[in-house]
Amino acid sequence: MKPARFFLVAFLLLAAAVSVPARAAEEVSESVITASLPGRSISALVTHWREHDAFRRAVLLMPGYPGIMKLRSVNDYALKGNFLLRSRQAWLDRETVVFSVDAPSDEWNGFSGAFRASERYAEDIRELVGVIRQQYGLMPLAVVGTSEGSISAYYAARAVPRPDTKVIFTNSVFLSSPNVQGLSELDFERYGLPMLWVHHADDPCRLTPYAEAQRLAQKTSAPLITVKSSNAGRGPACQPYTQHGFIGVEEPTVQAMKTWLLQGVASDVVVP
Repeated sequence: MKPARFFLVAFLLLAAAVSVPARAAEEVSESVITASLPGRSISALVTHWREHDAFRRAVLLMPGYPGIMKLRSVNDYALKGNFLLRSRQAWLDRETVVFSVDAPSDEWNGFSGAFRASERYAEDIRELVGVIRQQYGLMPLAVVGTSEGSISAYYAARAVPRPDTKVIFTNSVFLSSPNVQGLSELDFERYGLPMLWVHHADDPCRLTPYAEAQRLAQKTSAPLITVKSSNAGRGPACQPYTQHGFIGVEEPTVQAMKTWLLQGVASDVVVP
């Protein structure tokens, strides 16, 4: 086999391993799972194929600012335009279940960075993961955050330390603001979890510069998936329908993350 053809076949086989055909709405099941604690609760939107095998992995999605879904039912919640929420079905296959995680109910009026760093939040996340494992089984976790949700992902993944927990940071808030301490100021020296950085090279948000993704990827010796696309989208720079929200490249970006999750391969995403 000629070298060029060999690499083409290898690429197609790799893509086939993680890419799945789109499913009609009636083929996808969604429900709400809730963990109750004294004086509050924490919920997640559960998404999976109706026809599935035994689940072998769970993906926990932490949406961007403000991170407050006010999740009441499968149709009644906020942040539907967020990158992670609108692309959640792209993670699915017969063995994957996705949980889009809301802020705790007593934080619906303000979900600060200080709270996300607290032991109280860690307790809430552990309780939610405990309910998930009761209902869906013990399985590896991938905690995925985007924008300010990457701060939640940093602390949530640390709250459930297991050898099979991984964390993915996408278009992350690196620089601090009045609401949150950015990832650039957090401690990765003793973090101890497998991690992946994903960032759009033209992310226009001032709090999420691509150069910081490059720097932290090098500092943590973790792979970086760089996303490039020409579609600048619409709206303010830090909103979800710009390149900050991976507009127009949602599915290939998720598939690149899934390839890393399943096979440990991190490849850039380039879409004209």
